[in-house]
Amino acid sequence: MIGKKIEDGFNKQLNAELYAAYLYFAIGAWFEEQNLEGFAAWMKAQAFEEMSHAMRFYNHILERGGKIELMTIDKPEVTWKTPLEAFGAAYEHEQKVTKMINDLVDLAREERDNAALIGLLHWFVAEQIEEEEQTLKAVQKIEMLGSDKQALYILNQEFATRPLIATAAILNPAATPDE
Repeated sequence: MIGKKIEDGFNKQLNAELYAAYLYFAIGAWFEEQNLEGFAAWMKAQAFEEMSHAMRFYNHILERGGKIELMTIDKPEVTWKTPLEAFGAAYEHEQKVTKMINDLVDLAREERDNAALIGLLHWFVAEQIEEEEQTLKAVQKIEMLGSDKQALYILNQEFATRPLIATAAILNPAATPDE
């Protein structure tokens, strides 16, 4: 049985993961408007990955006899001045999520909830290292371009190659590893 504090924390994290998907969909839509379809594809792939993260919390809560509390998802920003600013917003968000996961680890330790700590949060700690790294690398690549439009075009093409995770992975994230 899941404890109330962990259940509440995981429901908040579920909401945060869904917000992250909204944010990445918003950034992706902005990139589409800028005719940067490769960057948009990267963000859409990230949005679907965030949805799979939300499902990990959703499933964990239910598997342990908890109650899902769906909350209002805040509206994200919808415009940015530059691709660098948009990816910078994504990187800042990943840093925020890392802090939230670390706070949940602390809570799970306090509550002596090893199922939460080892069964779920251990995976998320490692995942956030990857999330921050790949987003920071994207920021750094865009920074390197400066105002070179040809380089921006080439990087946009490179980012288009990021694969989307399958819908099945969103519904059952433990069955298929995230990209």
